[in-house]
Amino acid sequence: MKTYGLIGENLSHSFSQKYFQQKFFKEGIKDCQYLNFELNDISTLRKLVQKNDIKGLNITIPYKEKVIPFLDEITKQADKIGAVNTIQIKGNKLIGHNTDIFGFEQSITPLLNGRNTAIILGNGGASKAIQFVLIKKNINFKVFSRKLKLKFSDITEEIIRKNEIIINATPLGMHPNSNTFANLPYNTINTKHLLYDLVYNPEESQFLKKGRRMGAQIKNGIQMLNLQAKESWKIWNLSLNL
Repeated sequence: MKTYGLIGENLSHSFSQKYFQQKFFKEGIKDCQYLNFELNDISTLRKLVQKNDIKGLNITIPYKEKVIPFLDEITKQADKIGAVNTIQIKGNKLIGHNTDIFGFEQSITPLLNGRNTAIILGNGGASKAIQFVLIKKNINFKVFSRKLKLKFSDITEEIIRKNEIIINATPLGMHPNSNTFANLPYNTINTKHLLYDLVYNPEESQFLKKGRRMGAQIKNGIQMLNLQAKESWKIWNLSLNL
């Protein structure tokens, strides 16, 4: 039995295991399993891999950046943005990749429709992938985070008016804390705006609900999750075929 899995701290919100279980069932893959591994200390990563004979891993909150020192190699793209969400296991080597870039780019591109200014909420590992994509697409953006000089409280009605894309890259609104949301001047949002939330559980977060009520186009993170997972599977199978 080949074992794959997800590493994070609290994984009750994640649909990754469900995605891969359904994939294995639909495609008749009977020799693979996908497990959740909740870690309190990312430094135990290598022991976990060896103990469970793991063939590939996904990484989620809060380890996308913290995992990097414990890897043997990292792709140029993942190194550039400073975040990893997929680990390829090649012999004894742990190689970091970032498939969030692919998932986000593929899912947001059809929705842009000429919009070229953005606000990103949060500056963690997922946000780094988003920033990479927006730079690639020549979209001007500002990042707001409690850890940066620019806080959520600095987002004014004028800033909302000037930025037609608003992206939530924080866990705010994610199960089980689904009543939480970024405190923004939502009354300024209109039909010109696109609100994109990386949260997919619940399907419609408070952030998206508030945007929808103001007439904005909305998008949750489930397609991004599925696309990045599909890309991870490709990477893991490259390892198996070497």
